[in-house]
Amino acid sequence: MYTLLRSVPLRQVLLQAAPSGAAALVVAEQLYKWHSFTLECAGFLATWAAFDLAIAGVRALVARARPAPTR
Repeated sequence: MYTLLRSVPLRQVLLQAAPSGAAALVVAEQLYKWHSFTLECAGFLATWAAFDLAIAGVRALVARARPAPTR
């Protein structure tokens, strides 16, 4: 885990992973009441992955829709 965190720049983590992680944390706190830490943690991580995938998809669509810069 330490190696993974050290390999990604902090700016990239804050711009890409933090928003989806915060949203997943809110969803998990409000909705997941499974009375098991393991299940709730797994649900949180799955939600985070789904949110991150959705955001990455939107970013890819936006990047594809932008016209290429001309020089």
